[in-house]
Amino acid sequence: MAGLFSKIASRFRKTDIDWDDLEEELIGGDLGVPLTMEIIDDLRDRGRSLTSDDVIAACREEVRKLLPAKTPPMARPSNGPSIVLVVGVNGVGKTTSTVKLGKWLKNQGHQVMFAAADTFRAAAIEQLEIWSQRLDIPIVKGAYKADPSSVCYAAYQSACKKGVDFLLCDTAGRLHNRHNLMQELGKMERVLGKLDADAPHEVFIVVDATTGSNAVSQAKEFQAALSKMTGLIVTKLDGSGKGGVVAAIQKQLEVSPRFIGTGESEDDFEEFDAQRFVDQIL
Repeated sequence: MAGLFSKIASRFRKTDIDWDDLEEELIGGDLGVPLTMEIIDDLRDRGRSLTSDDVIAACREEVRKLLPAKTPPMARPSNGPSIVLVVGVNGVGKTTSTVKLGKWLKNQGHQVMFAAADTFRAAAIEQLEIWSQRLDIPIVKGAYKADPSSVCYAAYQSACKKGVDFLLCDTAGRLHNRHNLMQELGKMERVLGKLDADAPHEVFIVVDATTGSNAVSQAKEFQAALSKMTGLIVTKLDGSGKGGVVAAIQKQLEVSPRFIGTGESEDDFEEFDAQRFVDQIL
C-alpha cells in the first residue's frame, strides 16, 4: 500500500527538507492544516538537518498521540437494545457498512436487528433485506417514502420484544448541504430519544477515505445537525493511501474512528486499531 509515509520516504531523500514541499505533501495526504502545522512546527523546533526518517517518526508520534490508544466498546444501555444510527452522504458505503457492522456484532455473539430507515430509495430497502436474509439478521422496514422516524420507532418496539442487543438504523444518504434532509436526522434523534433518553446510543458517520478533505467537511455538517456523533466508520482503506483523513477528523472534530472497511466482502471490516493504522495504513 502506497501510504503517506511511503510517499514521504521516496520524496524526501536529502538531509535538507523543503518545508513548503513537506507541507504540501502532508496536506495532500489529508492530515489537514492544523495537524500538518503541528508536525512542521515540531520538526522546525529541532533545529538541525532532517531526513525523511525524522519526518516519518514525527508524523507517527503526532498521529499516535492524537488517536485513542484503545477503541471503546459499543455503548450498551442497562435496559433494551443499543440503538445505532448510521449516517453519511450518498455513495460512501453506508448501507454496506451497516451490514458489515451487523455481521461483526453477530460474530461477537450479539443479537442484532436492522432498521431500513433509508426510505428514499426502494433499492436501499431491498439491498438491506437481501443481506438480512443472507446473514439471518431480522429486519424491520417501512414502505417506500415512509417516514424514517416511524420505521426506527417500529424497529425499536420489535427489538425490545425479541431481546435484541443492537438495533442498527440505516439512514438515507443525504448531501450535507441539504438543510431539510439534515433536519430530518434531528427528528429521528428526537423520536428515538422519546423511547430511551440516551438514544441513539451510538451515531456513526460513514466517510469514504478517498474523498480526502471533503470527508472532513461532510463530518462537520453532520456533527452540527446532530446532538452527538460518537464515531467514524471509514470505508475504502484498501489501497487508496488516503487514510490521513482519519487523523484530520479526530483533530478538528474530536470524533474518533471506530471501524474501518478494507474491501468489498462483508468480512472486510474490523475494529479500528491505532497502532496498526499508523504502522501499516499511513
